[in-house]
Amino acid sequence: MKRILIAVSAFIGIVGLNVAFAADEKMRHQNHNHNMSMMDTRTSLDLSPEMKQHQLLNMREHLDAIKSIVGLMSENKFEDASKVAHSKLGLTPEMQQMCSMFNDEKFMALGFAFHKSGDDLGDALKTRDVATSLRALNKTMEYCVSCHATYRQ
Repeated sequence: MKRILIAVSAFIGIVGLNVAFAADEKMRHQNHNHNMSMMDTRTSLDLSPEMKQHQLLNMREHLDAIKSIVGLMSENKFEDASKVAHSKLGLTPEMQQMCSMFNDEKFMALGFAFHKSGDDLGDALKTRDVATSLRALNKTMEYCVSCHATYRQ
């Protein structure tokens, strides 16, 4: 019986420490986020929560497309990579419509330039020239870096 009481006491103590640790971590995380937002000088797009999620999904899809393009290039499948560039990164009618929804003109211009570079990348991939394709991919990714350095949700 004494062993059971010791085990239960130890268990309660461990659970208590875990709860205290979790609360401390949560407080540190909240303070970190508050401090980061105070230091973040990028332009806010002031998006609704729904639009934030939609935009995050789009950016993840763009990143996945770039990963796919690199993988296809490594397998010498330039035609397939070109199709991905045009359909997932290019200035499709859907992307034109979405980019036009934002109130920030500079952001919209950057979005249109990014998507146009996706089409340029698709065209470069059709040449099957690795150096030309990599330069075009670099240009497309420069737009990603520039946008993320300038804007936040």
